[in-house]
Amino acid sequence: MYVDGFVVPVPRKNVDAYRDMAHKAGKVWMEHGALQFRECMGEDVKPGEVTSFPQSVNLQEDEVVFFSWIVYESRARRDEVNDKVMKDPRMKDMMDSKNSPFDGKRMIFGGFEVLVDL
Repeated sequence: MYVDGFVVPVPRKNVDAYRDMAHKAGKVWMEHGALQFRECMGEDVKPGEVTSFPQSVNLQEDEVVFFSWIVYESRARRDEVNDKVMKDPRMKDMMDSKNSPFDGKRMIFGGFEVLVDL
């Protein structure tokens, strides 16, 4: 399996809009072949002494951090699914930074090969 992971700062006032956007986007990813789509809002994530989820995105006082992931069968399948998702017309407005409920410049993300799956 292969996982795309994300950490995103979201203003608290935009949490409902973020949830709505993520729900719509998640449906698109799942329709195109993702195995799982998860959006998790930070509830017990404190700043660390050296690093932490809040520090990774320069979290501001009025924001909450989200940890999210999408699971695929493989890296190749991830690439196929993402290509379809990016071409899906339902994603057009969501991909426009003017419509985003979060600061995409502070989002961190990456693709990960699954090493342990219990």
